Amino acid sequence: MSSAARCRIGIDVGGTFTDFVLANLSTGEIVRYKEPSVPSDPSLSVRRGIPALLERAGVGPADVELIVHGTTLLVNAIIQHRGARVGLVVSEGHRGVLEIGRMSLASSHDFTLKKELPLVPRDRIFETTARTLVDGTVAGRPKAREYDALAKSLRDAKVEAVCVLLLNSYAHPALEDEVAAALAKRLPGIPVTASARIWPERREFERALIAVMNAYCQPIMTAYLDLLVARVREIGIEAPVYITASNGGTLSIDSARARPIDTVLSGPASGLLAATRVAQAMGRDAIITIDMGGTSCDVALNQGVDPEYTTTTRVGDYPLVLPVVNVLAIGAGGGSIISVDRQGVLKVGPNSAGADPGPVCYGRGGTLPTITDCYLLAGFIDPQHFLGGRMKLDREAATRALDGIAAALGYRGADRAVRAADASLRVASAMMATELFKGLARRGADPREFALMAFGGAGPTHGTLLGEEARLSTIVIPPAPATFCAMGAILADVKRDYVRSRSIKLAAGKPALREIAAAFRTLEAEAAAWIAKEGDMLGEVRYDAALDMRYAGQAFDLQVPVPDALRREPELAGIAELFHREHERIYSFRDLESAIEITTLRIRATGRIPPIRLPETRSGGSGAPVGTRRVFHAGRTHEVPVYLRRDLGVEARIAGPAIIEQEDCTAWILPGWTATIHPIGSVVIRRD
Repeated sequence: MSSAARCRIGIDVGGTFTDFVLANLSTGEIVRYKEPSVPSDPSLSVRRGIPALLERAGVGPADVELIVHGTTLLVNAIIQHRGARVGLVVSEGHRGVLEIGRMSLASSHDFTLKKELPLVPRDRIFETTARTLVDGTVAGRPKAREYDALAKSLRDAKVEAVCVLLLNSYAHPALEDEVAAALAKRLPGIPVTASARIWPERREFERALIAVMNAYCQPIMTAYLDLLVARVREIGIEAPVYITASNGGTLSIDSARARPIDTVLSGPASGLLAATRVAQAMGRDAIITIDMGGTSCDVALNQGVDPEYTTTTRVGDYPLVLPVVNVLAIGAGGGSIISVDRQGVLKVGPNSAGADPGPVCYGRGGTLPTITDCYLLAGFIDPQHFLGGRMKLDREAATRALDGIAAALGYRGADRAVRAADASLRVASAMMATELFKGLARRGADPREFALMAFGGAGPTHGTLLGEEARLSTIVIPPAPATFCAMGAILADVKRDYVRSRSIKLAAGKPALREIAAAFRTLEAEAAAWIAKEGDMLGEVRYDAALDMRYAGQAFDLQVPVPDALRREPELAGIAELFHREHERIYSFRDLESAIEITTLRIRATGRIPPIRLPETRSGGSGAPVGTRRVFHAGRTHEVPVYLRRDLGVEARIAGPAIIEQEDCTAWILPGWTATIHPIGSVVIRRD
């Protein structure tokens, strides 16, 4: 072990496996490791995996300078309704804010669907006379007696966290802060959240949801992070721990404790960030990413240097207006369960076997066949070398499970289980391609202009199957795809978004410019104060501005990036032209007669963490097959060569059908496709 080693560790806790990546900045070496996840205690897989990772890398706990950790803990808590018991305090007359929402149906075509259950039921929502008018006038201020009664009602309801949501607090937060402080004084030990302190954007329902989700998850997140840090310290690591964020950045552990809502969709964001870095290194600026793990499959679109962001995503059934990396869930993961419905139709998902019991072939008590069992029977996976031989797979158990599917489909013959596996994979690919086309159509993107970058434990195996179904021409499999999200975690910079809702009409002239400039200065000051506390590793700090704008009378906004020069010295014609240009790009016209309104101002603060250089693969090494394997695909059996990825250099050229194996995943190259090796180590598979 070298005492001069400087190492960073990225961790991604998935539904089936916990992935680890260690980057040794002293040597440039990247080391990976996978440990089975423990759903009942995700920190336990971290405690077990880090010592094995350090041993494999030949370094010690003292050599670690940073740990970045991603988790799906919060999104699972919200979807499964396993959060804290929250009480909500609202202005009089607004007790139904969560139940009424936007008064929209879950589906316009299915009146039997039930509306989502509110995270805070009506009997834990309490009204107060506190009210601020839109111009900032205080129309009602509670007396001490009312605060005492509110505190008693909240205690009697046995709440574990409290949210305060007052009308117009996004613009005038003082009264809401006053109410929150008064309740916090009367409710020691119970966290009290003011909605505008979490996200001061207009639209009461969406702001309420953000504040409620934050309070709902805070006790769970605090308890988990405390346990995580304790586990890390047990190993002897004293390095700071950061948490990945939904906007593709990271946060210090103190920031994540204070505002856990920022991390709710962080897992997919890390993978897209790593994909962006790899695409840049390869000279590609148009990629579709597919992150296919054990329980889910996520797709994202990337054009240019930065990932695509959105403020119109959902967490389960609930809308979320925070800026997050734009990822679309399109269906099956490796653990998705195969079934046949009452009409005899073959189904893939939506239920998953997860990590416990997992696929049938794992031998942990699972009885329902999954996509991974199909990979095994089709011949894509070697049962003796799964995870580099650390885990043996049970082919006979998978055969028995899929034999039941074959019987339900009416298949006959000794190979009927294998044919059922092949059919299941074709159904999964068709489902994924359909959802992919829908997502691209909504963005106005042509899939033929993009390369598909496949990662996650199952992504390389299924990437060419999806590429064939979607008629794509190029598939890219990055280095170590099965631990790609963990790699993205240590590539991320520190980021947080700040927002202010205003109603500014450009026609107002100089007063509008003064209001824009003042709002941007306020947001930048808040961001600077926060980022100064995020640790000593940060280098350059950047502030990126944007405006949400619309033509007068429109019911929707467009978010328009604002160059630094216009942020510092706003200019009416320049701002108007930015909006006209963006509106014309999306809708093919500009309306020069209508007035332009600004509804929201945004600042994203980014603190650069010293970058990690991606290693390059060696030249030479055309690679010879290490054996052959029988693969069943598209109704036929193929005898295909098997290559080891570590043997392949930049001169390698592999014609399909073929298999490329590495410790943590298997890449299947279809007939009619050819694979080559890029200098940074990516496998590039092109349609012949």
